[in-house]
Amino acid sequence: MAHDHGGLAGHGSHAGHVHGTSDKKRVLLVACLTGGFMIAEAAGGLITGSLALVADAGHMLTDSIALWLAWYAFHLAERPATGRLTYGFGRVKTLVAYTNGITIFAIALWIVYEAARRLMSPPEVLAGPMLAVAVLGLVVNIAGFLILRGGDRGSLNMRGAVLHVLGDLLGSLAAIVASLVILATGWTPIDPILSVLVAVLILSTAWSLMRAAAHVLLEGVPPELDRDRIAGDLQRAVAGVREIHHMHVWSLDGSRNMATLHACLEDGTQADATIRAIKKELASKHGIDHATVEPEYGVCADGDHRH
Repeated sequence: MAHDHGGLAGHGSHAGHVHGTSDKKRVLLVACLTGGFMIAEAAGGLITGSLALVADAGHMLTDSIALWLAWYAFHLAERPATGRLTYGFGRVKTLVAYTNGITIFAIALWIVYEAARRLMSPPEVLAGPMLAVAVLGLVVNIAGFLILRGGDRGSLNMRGAVLHVLGDLLGSLAAIVASLVILATGWTPIDPILSVLVAVLILSTAWSLMRAAAHVLLEGVPPELDRDRIAGDLQRAVAGVREIHHMHVWSLDGSRNMATLHACLEDGTQADATIRAIKKELASKHGIDHATVEPEYGVCADGDHRH
């Protein structure tokens, strides 16, 4: 069996390290912004009686924790592989992304519950102070969103962080609209109604993030790749390859793609040269930089190549 020695530290690893270092700093900065403003927004929500502000403050509390977890995931991912963790800590970022999706679901459900309770018994809302706090929150969230948007958009961990801040941004917008309506008409039910709208908007995006993270954790084929087409391409492009089977394609963390496969070679084909050609084809045409290739002649060593 031939291995792509040092594959995880090979092609694209420098670019990945640069992205990771930059993303780590971005997430840390936004975590500090979010955590700092969350305290002010919570106080404003309690003083004004606004569910929109309280809900957004609760969201920002969880977001601050999630952002710190995202930062720590980037920190762990920088650690080298060990004898027991041979792929290192890169997958921690995906675990954090999945956890972030779950927390967003929990927050959205709480907002819906609280909104229903307030619709049945609308409290008094101080719209003026509510508007001031919401506008300040919008400025903070826009700044955080722009900082994170400049990071690696292919990273599930960054997508989770961006999603949390986007939810906060929408929450601030809802609070602004609600306060303006209350100031103009005195109709307080607009506050919980808009809170529910924000919850529904972020639920679909949270579900998308969870599905993507779960797909990585289950070692599914990356969405942009087609395992059967790749196997067919290798059979056509690499001389001496009679058949490709037992092929598995997956991603370690949503960005680094990997593969293992059996290559059944024609008699007389030089194995080393063919394996190098297969790995070159995988890297250049399909973005798979880490591959393990098992050369075979005649019958498959496992006795069954229907996988």
